[in-house]
Amino acid sequence: MIGPTNDQFPASVPDIPVARTLLLSVGVSRPAHARFLLVGLASLILLVAAWSSSLREIAPTPAITLGAAQSTLNSQPDQSADLRLYRSVVRRLQSGENYYHATTTEQRARSFPLRPGIAVRPPTLAWLQAGLGNSGTMVAAILLLVAIAAAWWQRFEDEGASPSERRVGTALIVVGCSLLLNPDYHVLHELWAGALIALSIGLQRPGQWLGAVVVGGLALAVRELVLPFIMLMAALALYRRDWQELGGWSAIVIAFVALLTWHVSVVSSYVLPEDMSGPGWLALRGPAGWMTNIVLSSSLHMLPAVVSSVVVVFALLGWAAFRSPAAVTVSLLSIGYGVAFMFAGREDNFYWGMIVTPMLFAGIAFVPRLLAPLWNNALRSTPV
Repeated sequence: MIGPTNDQFPASVPDIPVARTLLLSVGVSRPAHARFLLVGLASLILLVAAWSSSLREIAPTPAITLGAAQSTLNSQPDQSADLRLYRSVVRRLQSGENYYHATTTEQRARSFPLRPGIAVRPPTLAWLQAGLGNSGTMVAAILLLVAIAAAWWQRFEDEGASPSERRVGTALIVVGCSLLLNPDYHVLHELWAGALIALSIGLQRPGQWLGAVVVGGLALAVRELVLPFIMLMAALALYRRDWQELGGWSAIVIAFVALLTWHVSVVSSYVLPEDMSGPGWLALRGPAGWMTNIVLSSSLHMLPAVVSSVVVVFALLGWAAFRSPAAVTVSLLSIGYGVAFMFAGREDNFYWGMIVTPMLFAGIAFVPRLLAPLWNNALRSTPV
């Protein structure tokens, strides 16, 4: 038998259909069954490789090149209009200007939409960066990266990762968060939101939830796209019947709804009749939307599309093979946002993928748990 039996399956892992489908043992003791699973896995990889080969290769450009349309996995857009906008807003705040006046003025001048109200980002990140300045923001980014590494180093140990898995997994999470060290992207909301989500999950334990809730709330204050993560954490707390943690996540949702309502109302007071409305976010891009968002928001953009797509699949399989409470959370989070990316977000919104890329590739550390026992059982000449 590969991996723990059902009796050994951690009690804190949700016994719900999706989680069980992802996380139950994928290997069997019978050689014929193991061989069948290996053939199925190989077929899946070949299918993904064949599909991704029909997409354009990713150009060797920086991962985040915002403000220009992306037709598939690749194009070579101009320097980001989005980043220039956010930097201009921070400079105006540093000169003493009101956030909403500065932002609506800049978006209007640059032909950015002001309708609906959520077309204007929450002020949290701009306020913090205006107060910290460039040097202070870099210090904050370094401290956040160190905190993420420390949190996951401890969480991997707590959940039974081997020493090598612990080292590789933590290193891959650091790599996933490494854009924090590039000051060019510090004004990007998704960068900080994804890193804060990674820290929140790294801190969370049954009965030890306060730090995770506080950090998750800060992530939501930076970018409203974090709301599905908050709802997932609340759902997992509900499953565990951890009423205190559920109350914490629920309080975050209630506060968010109130603050978002206030934010939209303030934005509306600055909107003029001639201001633009933004195009809808509904875009049925299918699997290409998922893969584009992940690849272009990470270091995978430097690899051929075939290779990067296969890496994403193995990362997901690795997390499924780990089968721990953290693995359940990361798997459900990655797949949930991935499905959302298939239906929502235009091609120039690919940087939304940064919400999940900080943790995704750490799943590679656990791929041997999937492949090695399966391969060994497949080579057996007789059933056990």
